[in-house]
Amino acid sequence: MRAFIYPGQGVQQVGMGKEIYDAFPLAREVFEEVNDALNQKLSKIMFEGPEGDILLTENAQPALMAVSIATQRVLEKESGRSLKDMATHVAGHSLGEYSALCAAGTFSVSDTARLLKIRGQAMQQAVPQGEGAMAALMPASVELANESCEKAAQGQVCVVANDNSEGQVVISGHKEAVERAVELAAEAGAKRSTLLKVSAPFHCPLMQPAADRMAEALDAVQMQAPCVPLIANVTAKPTQSADEIKSLLVAQVTGQVRWRETVLSMQGLNVDQLVEIGTGKVLCGLAKRIDKTLALQSINTPTDMETFIESLERKEDHVRLAG
Repeated sequence: MRAFIYPGQGVQQVGMGKEIYDAFPLAREVFEEVNDALNQKLSKIMFEGPEGDILLTENAQPALMAVSIATQRVLEKESGRSLKDMATHVAGHSLGEYSALCAAGTFSVSDTARLLKIRGQAMQQAVPQGEGAMAALMPASVELANESCEKAAQGQVCVVANDNSEGQVVISGHKEAVERAVELAAEAGAKRSTLLKVSAPFHCPLMQPAADRMAEALDAVQMQAPCVPLIANVTAKPTQSADEIKSLLVAQVTGQVRWRETVLSMQGLNVDQLVEIGTGKVLCGLAKRIDKTLALQSINTPTDMETFIESLERKEDHVRLAG
C-alpha cells in the first residue's frame, strides 16, 4: 500500500516548480489558477525571487502548495490514474496538510490558495516580531523535549511544536523560554540544538489568534470528504470526515505536528511506500529515520515522475503475470 505525502514550510526556494511548469501545460494552468485566486503573480516570485519574498510565510505557504498540486495533476494525467488509483492515504506536514486535502478533492485549488494566504498572514501577525522563537533539538526524544519545555516555561509558553522523527523535535513559544529550553536540552544530551530562522512561533498556544482566523476562513469555503483517508497532523489517525477535518485544521495551528507518529500510523495501516509530492525530499529523509523498511520516493521533476510511472507499470505487469 502506498501513501502520498506533501511537504511543509522550510523547503521553499527560488526556482521551485520551474521544471514542471516549463515541461507541462497542465502545470502552468495550476500556477495560473493560484495566481488568479490570490490576485498576485506568485509564480514570478517563485521562479525569479527575490529570495526574501519567497521566504515570507504568506507567500511560501501557497507557493509550496502550488508546486505539489501542479505535480499531482500532471502525475495523474501522464499516468492515466487518479490519486485514488495510486494511493490509499494522504498526509502532509503542517501546511502540507492543505496540499494533501486539495490533492484528495477536499478543497479546490483556488480555495486552498486563498486559505493558505490567510493562514500565512494570520500566523505572521499573531505574535509581534521578536517575541517568539522556535528551536530544533537534536538528538532529542519527545520526552526530553517536553521535560525541557516544562522546566523552561516559567510562566511563559514553551511547548513541542513538531515531533518530526527519531531524534529531531522542534519546540516553540516565547523567545526567552525557548532559549532556556535549548540550554536545558543541551544539558540533557541534545548536543546540536539550535534556534531556527523563522518569522513566528508556529504550532504553539501563541498562535490562537491565527487559529480563530482560520476557523472563520474554513467556515466560508466548501469542503468535500477526501477521496482517500487523511492521516491528520494533530491526531496521527486517519479520517475522511469533512467536519472533523475542519476542526483538526483549526487545532493544527496551535497544536503539535505529530509527524513521527503519522508515519508509524501509516505503517500500522500496512502502508509500505511513501511518495513525496512537491518541493524537496525532507519528508522522505524524516521517514527513513522513523522506519527503515519503508520504500521512499520523491517526485519534484519530470524525470522523477517518469521513473515513478514506470515503477507503477512494472508492478502492474508483475501482478498480471502472477495472476
